Amino acid sequence: MEADERRKWTLLTSHGHVLVEIARNPQARVRDLSAIIGITERTTQAIIADLERAGYVERVKIGRRTHYVLHPDNPFRHAAQEGLQVGPFLDLLTGTDQVDIPTPEETFLAAAVMPLPSEPAPEATAAAPTTATAPAPGALPITEPGTTLPMPGTDPT
Repeated sequence: MEADERRKWTLLTSHGHVLVEIARNPQARVRDLSAIIGITERTTQAIIADLERAGYVERVKIGRRTHYVLHPDNPFRHAAQEGLQVGPFLDLLTGTDQVDIPTPEETFLAAAVMPLPSEPAPEATAAAPTTATAPAPGALPITEPGTTLPMPGTDPT
């Protein structure tokens, strides 16, 4: 079979491709999804709307971004797959377990309570010896909460 013949059709429909790509990356933009799948952004948006109406996908706005929540317990729509859920199919094609993927709200909350990468974990600061170093010129000194700083131009001792 020649390469041109293989490109005439695919095993999955565009709806299937969009659903699989959303399962791989629930935070993907429409632009990213359409580029991966090879369809227009407008077609991708229409397919997402179809998937949302059918209950496979839910859009959740977090800030300015749209995140997608999949509902893997939904059944396939064709009578030949009656009684089968889409979750195991998505697991197979994405190499993930859709049940273990956090919701956008869980992801957002986890990011809100996690320390920033520049801050050491609380356990690391308790065990590390404290050494005083002078702040870089123009930098603000780091102090403990409730500590008062000397006025500029005065002797701190």
